[in-house]
Amino acid sequence: MSNINFVPDDYVQSNESRRANLMCLVLFSVVMAALGGSSVAIRIRQRACSAQEALVNAKMARMEESIKQFEDLRTKRTVMMKTALTTAELLEPVPRSVLLASLTNSLPPGVSLVKVDMIQKEGTRTTADRGARSKYEAAQERAGAEPDAKVSPEKLLETRMEIEGVAPSDLQVAAYLEHLSRSLLLRDVALVESKEKKVGDNMFRSFRLTAMLAREVHLTKEDIDRIRAKAEQSVYQF
Repeated sequence: MSNINFVPDDYVQSNESRRANLMCLVLFSVVMAALGGSSVAIRIRQRACSAQEALVNAKMARMEESIKQFEDLRTKRTVMMKTALTTAELLEPVPRSVLLASLTNSLPPGVSLVKVDMIQKEGTRTTADRGARSKYEAAQERAGAEPDAKVSPEKLLETRMEIEGVAPSDLQVAAYLEHLSRSLLLRDVALVESKEKKVGDNMFRSFRLTAMLAREVHLTKEDIDRIRAKAEQSVYQF
């Protein structure tokens, strides 16, 4: 027996259309939800990246500030060192670097320095210095006026040096002592001690000298350059 469908075709088509529309709506909702979730995730990542970027920028700014401060300190240190060296050269009659170069130039072959100490102290004017006044100063003192020329404290400073070194024998020690005694920069050079010292498997003479820096020493730039150049050659030859 055949089945007879009494449902109208329009009703069937309407149901199928509603079903298709519902499926399309569901699919559209799913797609929109996925797009919305992706957009939210992208925004969250963007915020996280922005926060990390801000942290990195802040660290970079702090590092740049620290580097700038370090560069400023280094520049100030360089300027201060130059000023200190210039002041030291102005106050000292002979720069210490030139004095050390002169000590190195006077070394005989085989002799080496171990230690050099420089001690400055305020000296006193000798009787000869006090007696060597000009007639103009004496006339001013007799008139009750102060002399115009005053001795600066820097010129009253005395520099005493203690020099220690090693040499193969007393002959080299005596030669070094003679070289220093002939130097225009030094005075009162004296040998304090000379004794045997074992270095490795060899025996050397350990010596100690004392000397005073000569007063009223004036070196030109050419003299200083010549002393330093000779010291560099001595170091290379050694």
